[in-house]
Amino acid sequence: MMKRPFFFVIIGSIFLSLNACKPKSKPEEYNAKAADAELYHQSVELLTEVIIHDIFKPPVASRIYAYANLAGYEAMVPGFPVYQSLGGKLNDFTSPAPPEPNADYCFPLASTHAFLKVARALTFSASFFDDYEKTFYSKYEDMGIPSDVIERSKAFGDSVAAHVIRYSGKDKYKQTRGIRFTVTNKPGTWVPTPPAYADACEPEWNKIRSFTLDSITQFMPPRPPMWTPNKDSEFWKETRQVYEIGKNLTEEQKRTAWFWDDNPFVMNVVGHVMFANKKMTPGGHWLAINATVSRNNKASFEKSVEGYLLGSLALMDAFISCWDEKYRSTKVRPETVINSDIDPKWQPYLQTPPFPEYTSGHSTISGAAAEVYSFVHGANVTFTDSTEFKHGHGVMTFKSFREAALNASISRLYGGIHYWSGCDEGNKAGIKIGQHVLKVAQTRKQNTISKR
Repeated sequence: MMKRPFFFVIIGSIFLSLNACKPKSKPEEYNAKAADAELYHQSVELLTEVIIHDIFKPPVASRIYAYANLAGYEAMVPGFPVYQSLGGKLNDFTSPAPPEPNADYCFPLASTHAFLKVARALTFSASFFDDYEKTFYSKYEDMGIPSDVIERSKAFGDSVAAHVIRYSGKDKYKQTRGIRFTVTNKPGTWVPTPPAYADACEPEWNKIRSFTLDSITQFMPPRPPMWTPNKDSEFWKETRQVYEIGKNLTEEQKRTAWFWDDNPFVMNVVGHVMFANKKMTPGGHWLAINATVSRNNKASFEKSVEGYLLGSLALMDAFISCWDEKYRSTKVRPETVINSDIDPKWQPYLQTPPFPEYTSGHSTISGAAAEVYSFVHGANVTFTDSTEFKHGHGVMTFKSFREAALNASISRLYGGIHYWSGCDEGNKAGIKIGQHVLKVAQTRKQNTISKR
């Protein structure tokens, strides 16, 4: 009976001895395995799922994406010499504390961890992250990364995340909560639209600190055609254009409008019952395009993260600039004018979102995103976008990001929710904003298109 325990002691000793002799993974080996862009793509997709669930408005969603991706990028930088911190480049942003010298880190792990930490902090549904992280970090353990390196890398990610969260806390977001817009009912100005007649969305968004803009009026578009009793004016020409297009939509125009709808909270009315559909925001759609192209072209971890960061910064600053104009001109939506003066039964193909018309948010943010993605991935990249297929919005193929941006812009005219000037001037402003983001947020020490 005494021999059996002794036998197990011998076996255990042999096992420990063999395990001790097992060669440990070298930093260059486990860092190469950990630099799997798919792990970051999946983390961004998780955040999108949370944003849809929590029903964040498009401008607010852009803020969440921007800070989470800033943290992910900054935690990545020390491990990738081509890239540099954006400390001192973005408005009021300083570089996070560096990692310990002469210590081993897994910076791709630190990057995804920092991203998830900020994403969790700026959203509500923590259970989504809890479920995701139950198995997520075990993937790094399976790569042979030593436990002390995992803990050290996560600690560095925590430090970067905390730094970014402190930065986010000073952007005046909290001070703009709960402020309502006062409807004046002056002719040609915005009023709530059916079916929900919701309050104006984020009327104080121009108070939020931008990342790269010198001022919120830096790329202010020209004054729009405004309402006038003169039915021969440019305003009424544009209004009649929306009306006629809406009455005679082709199937392709309907397809285009529906494809880019990206309304995160569509209200449906059936008799006396009202219910809502939750979908992706326009910013989330463009970040998903970065994922699609990155996956198709097998982009490296660092290039994928760079795409998410620059895309997020462009989206955020485009929303701030666009929203500043919306509440400056407070231009009436086509639906309101057409129902009042042309055809009381006319309805737009898409549901009118709850904020002033000029300029088009889709046009502005799409123009900005297309510019930064043309830098990151190349100006003439063909891709098939199936981002919203699961929400019933179809699939479309584009020859470039800029072609996609123009398609997104014109979709708002087809949808009956914007005038042509709002689409056109929004796209023009977005292009300028995207180019400015690239000039200020220089992620690479040599700011040229990556050939990797």
